[in-house]
Amino acid sequence: MSWTEIGERIRDCRLAAGMSQIGLARAVGLDRTMLAKIEAGARRVDALELARFSAVLGVPMEQFLEDRPLVLSRRAQLAEEAQTDVDQQAYWLEAKLLEWREDVRQLVETGLLQPTRPMVYEEPVENLDSAREAALWLRERIGKPLEPIETVMAVCEQAGQLVLVTDLPGEGASLVDGDLAVAVVSRITDPGRRRATAAHELGHLVLGDEYSSDLGVASSREDRERVVDAFAAEFLAPRELFAKQFSNEQADVRSLLIRIAAEYRISWSMAVRQAELAGAFDAAGARRLRFANPTRAEFMEALGWAPQTDLESVTVPPSYAHAVIQAWGRDLITSERAVELMHGQLALEDLPTRDDQGHAP
Repeated sequence: MSWTEIGERIRDCRLAAGMSQIGLARAVGLDRTMLAKIEAGARRVDALELARFSAVLGVPMEQFLEDRPLVLSRRAQLAEEAQTDVDQQAYWLEAKLLEWREDVRQLVETGLLQPTRPMVYEEPVENLDSAREAALWLRERIGKPLEPIETVMAVCEQAGQLVLVTDLPGEGASLVDGDLAVAVVSRITDPGRRRATAAHELGHLVLGDEYSSDLGVASSREDRERVVDAFAAEFLAPRELFAKQFSNEQADVRSLLIRIAAEYRISWSMAVRQAELAGAFDAAGARRLRFANPTRAEFMEALGWAPQTDLESVTVPPSYAHAVIQAWGRDLITSERAVELMHGQLALEDLPTRDDQGHAP
């Protein structure tokens, strides 16, 4: 990488952290003019200075040094004058995504983790309807034509995408790096939104939208995101489901919709939108229902008060967690590194006691 690129990375991290040049310069022990030159690529940075930048800004040194993959679902564009919380959240999610990729790559290199080859829809995706067809194609591939998706993380893993659930604010991000596909999803949203975000990032993988000349090049970013959203909604709650459920004209529309939203664990707005697309009611009926949001008690009553959480207590995929414990048991990683790799899933005291030779039982 060029010094200009490294300087831009340092600048982006500074802006994402909400720091001024003066503030960062003081924190790392540099004059502000020196920092300005570094960010402009006019001055080299030595290893010790990079380590100080890493510590102060709270990012790994790889954030400054490694090339980023070309296929990245979200990329924050930070500006000195006009940056928003959304920009900053997207940037930190991207940084976490790159860290997650390196964690996965480390385990792949041990031979203990062998991710599934990503499932990519091979038909052209040009509009909302073809994105929905891709969602139904994926459901057929995983053997769930119309059933509720119990856990999106497990399905993503089955489709070749390894998902990390993080406590960072924001929504989600994903990337494809060769045959390695990873994603991060923020836990700091309501459960329905969390599942929709995970399904959205899965859509980026399955649709291959950044590669496709039909969708990725000919369409704007906003148009592509709408197409991926259509994939996510159809994947979580197919329209055919609503058409079948609402075939009885005597049905209590709102109660039936609450039951479907609860059982399929989708947001109320997604349930109303999918039902409208399925022809369950007209636009006027959809407007009335959107303003009739169910209470939590109504949702829980529809499920018999059974807990229905997803992407909350589990932070890493099962195959990844198994590989971490195997690597630790074979002395390929330290206990501290094992805890780091599990991203809050376990603590040091959760690991078994090693024997006198330092091996796990």
